Amino acid sequence: MKRRAVDALHRIANPIARRLPSQVVLETTGRVSGRPRHTPIGGRLDGNTYWFVSMHGDSSNYMRNIKADNNIRVRIGGHWRTGRAHLLPGDHAAARNAQFSWVNRTANSGLGDQLLTVRIDLDPQ
Repeated sequence: MKRRAVDALHRIANPIARRLPSQVVLETTGRVSGRPRHTPIGGRLDGNTYWFVSMHGDSSNYMRNIKADNNIRVRIGGHWRTGRAHLLPGDHAAARNAQFSWVNRTANSGLGDQLLTVRIDLDPQ
């Protein structure tokens, strides 16, 4: 029930958030369509590594796209960067989540049901 409510919220909020210039956006390649898919995410940039936590583990569509093809793009600060995403089930996702902004960590822990850490190794600029 909680997952359905969160999915409904995302269907409304994500199209709006993707258009905000300050929002970090993850671009994956659709595993069936082959088309670019954009998902707003929150996390933290650390040099050439971007860290984020998936609130629904590896079961969301964008995570299944990453498992099919981990070559991604991320829009950070209005600029697109390429890289590769890696799912880290062995990482302590709750501890990683605690490092993020209040809004991001509250949304992940309050709405999420299976936190999973994702590391994106960005190509040098």
